[in-house]
Amino acid sequence: MRTLIQSLAITFLTSALNVCIAQTTQDSVKRTQAKPAEEKKTEWYQKISIRGYVQVRYNRLLETNGQLKNEQGDKSMGSNGGFFLRRARVIFSGQVSKKAFFYIQPDFASSASSDNLHFGQLRDAYFDLGIDNDNEFRFRVGQSKIPFGFENMQSSQNRLPLDRNDGLNSAFANERDLGVFFYWAPKEVRHLFSTLVSSGLKGSGDYGVFAFGAFNGQTANKPEANNTPHIVSRITYPVKVGKKQIIEPGIQAYTGKYVLTSLTNGVVVSKAKNEYLDERVAATFVLYPQPFGIQAEYNWGTGPEYINDGSNGKGQIAQRHLEGGYVTASYLTKVKNQTLIPFTRFHYYEGGKKHELDARSYNVRELEVGLEWQPNKNFELVTEYTMARRKFEDAGKPFNWQSGNLLRIQAQLNF
Repeated sequence: MRTLIQSLAITFLTSALNVCIAQTTQDSVKRTQAKPAEEKKTEWYQKISIRGYVQVRYNRLLETNGQLKNEQGDKSMGSNGGFFLRRARVIFSGQVSKKAFFYIQPDFASSASSDNLHFGQLRDAYFDLGIDNDNEFRFRVGQSKIPFGFENMQSSQNRLPLDRNDGLNSAFANERDLGVFFYWAPKEVRHLFSTLVSSGLKGSGDYGVFAFGAFNGQTANKPEANNTPHIVSRITYPVKVGKKQIIEPGIQAYTGKYVLTSLTNGVVVSKAKNEYLDERVAATFVLYPQPFGIQAEYNWGTGPEYINDGSNGKGQIAQRHLEGGYVTASYLTKVKNQTLIPFTRFHYYEGGKKHELDARSYNVRELEVGLEWQPNKNFELVTEYTMARRKFEDAGKPFNWQSGNLLRIQAQLNF
């Protein structure tokens, strides 16, 4: 049944995309035929924008445990971590025609290994094809963020806490994959999505009111490892409450089969072809900070997880339940044209991380208290005090609980 549903989903997306391309071609021909002779030609470079941001961090202040690490987040946490270039991104984008938009984002602060830093790596490379004149219905083709989780889709340029929460971010490394996604949102809601970002209210961007898509499932910049694509869907809607407040509830889910590719020799794999069921459902609630804000999400699901069961000295990887989420509270205020946003977040996760070695087993409880200061739109400074208790175990470290506190600082330049 799962294979049938996925096959039908792929057929739907392919057929609809063909219709979209055909309609776009017809509209282009009509516009060309009806084009007035005196219309001024727009050069290609006038349709493309270039922007980006750079983040530099230091995490060692008031540190109490150098063994407290965050493999999926900031790799400079813990012993031997110093000043760290967390992100260095340049974004090229443009509405090259009425129904065609492209977006390419490389990151020049990627890490090839723990001792080889600052490599260029592709984050996003996709194009949107609109079906109607207002692009309320559109398809996104290429490598992009998976529409699962508000904080996952929220740009690191806008997010308050320095790293994404383990609970939902454990679904996809780098939040992205290669696939085809259908998005729908009314014109006025698309405008609101854009305003929630541009006005500094920490929006997630425009990923539609309704989203549905198929993607490889092995996460970004990795080849597909089986013939079974993942399927994802999401529904969200921002609602104005009273004169000023805006809330945004949402629900999302995905399903597929993930193939483990990073394993320690000797670890027992309980599934044929290292292929495990990978599926989750999540709920979201956002109250945008005007001035008080709340952002909360929680997800439940199943996936592979390392178990140190003592059966063979190396342990095994089994299909296990997982769950986790977070709640963030913030307060946005202006002081002489400068923006101050104090915030706090608690997040929790218990389960495996499929994309890490041996589907590493996690139990995370972390409290963060921080302040974001924006003296102008081009510069931000974030200080964050973190109190954490983390278990992260694999065959190499079968008993690994770490607790500690640290003060973290990030300087960010937007251009």
